Amino acid sequence: MKKIAVFPGSFDPFTKGHYDIVLRSLHLFDEVIVAVGHNSKKNRYFNIDLMLGKINQAFSGEGRVKVVVYDELTASLANKFSAKFLVRGLRNTTDFEYENSISQVNRYLNEKLETVFLITSPNLAPISSSIIREVHKYGGNITPFLPYEM
Repeated sequence: MKKIAVFPGSFDPFTKGHYDIVLRSLHLFDEVIVAVGHNSKKNRYFNIDLMLGKINQAFSGEGRVKVVVYDELTASLANKFSAKFLVRGLRNTTDFEYENSISQVNRYLNEKLETVFLITSPNLAPISSSIIREVHKYGGNITPFLPYEM
């Protein structure tokens, strides 16, 4: 049976940190689905269609990565793709506290779903989408933080 993992997030934008998590996940899973979700608590800064194209560009030639958009519970999306795993990256203990609560709810909603936490590579830990949005908003160069050209 194929080991399929979903890597959910708003990815606004998709950073080198996210890219690193996907690449490392490919050592653990047969297929990784990058699921770009709509977060009801956030208004997108980067257009979702632009981000889909950029993520697909970053993984061109890697057939084991699929990119989808979703607007439903992550546990339901995982079930649709027969994914038994969620992948989440952790930069620090604050991320862990937040992600742990979400993983418990996902497990409640889909008892066969396991969340796998990967610690962010140290050189990428300072990168966050919110910081990159601020830099971009005020005209700074964000290219060093992204796995694609903007």
